Amino acid sequence: MSGFIELRGATAALTGAGSGIGRATALSLARRGAQLVVSDVIEERAEAVASEIIDAGGSAVATRCDVQQDADLNRLRDLCLETFGGVDLVMNNVGVLAMGPPETVPVEAWQRVLDINVLGIVRSNLVFLPLLLAQRRGHVVNTASLSGLLAHGHDRLPYVTAKHAVVGMSESLALYLRPKGIGVTCFCPAGVRTNILEQITFYGEPSTPRSPNYPVVDAEEAGELVADAVASGQFLVLTSSAVQDELRERVEDIEGYLQRYQGDSE
Repeated sequence: MSGFIELRGATAALTGAGSGIGRATALSLARRGAQLVVSDVIEERAEAVASEIIDAGGSAVATRCDVQQDADLNRLRDLCLETFGGVDLVMNNVGVLAMGPPETVPVEAWQRVLDINVLGIVRSNLVFLPLLLAQRRGHVVNTASLSGLLAHGHDRLPYVTAKHAVVGMSESLALYLRPKGIGVTCFCPAGVRTNILEQITFYGEPSTPRSPNYPVVDAEEAGELVADAVASGQFLVLTSSAVQDELRERVEDIEGYLQRYQGDSE
């Protein structure tokens, strides 16, 4: 697999790294010798994670970054260059949800989810990919979701749509970037214990769509999976191998798959 980078001494820029998967991945990368530029829309959280890394003997700096703002991503890139002299790894890890029956979620909620979850990565690509392409090495990690592979959850349709877009974008980027020496990893967790509830906006009456029966893992385990994938150049990262069985079922008989599960939403 192409896109392998040596983590010891590498510089990693992470968005959404003040908590949850981002924080855990930052700590995992730091333990392997990477230098971290930790960012989050809540600057105090980013600073706390950077302090954890420094207290453990690692190297890290922190900054505020709102992925809806080009200037913030430019500042994140510049901080990498000014502090550590380069960028080797970029992890796009910001995500929000809008939940409710599809007919109740307003366009404004769709726009926010797509702007943050999808266009946030697009903006990051425009800022960081020219650097990685110029040096012909590096790695990009995009946090998607099991909801980007399987359409679980009509009550979170903007999220499902956005994460499907992230998976497609990541796969296309892998085809483009790997021959140029840049790896791409797409992280599709089935469930991770994080503070994601802070990022959910609810609309309409609660509904109970089918919920996948896959294990929920701790953020620390998720972080280790991502760090392992970067070290090995792996593209798709799942938190449960059983997901592959459902993916095969869907691909082999999409009509049967939809028929089997559509009743679960009633």
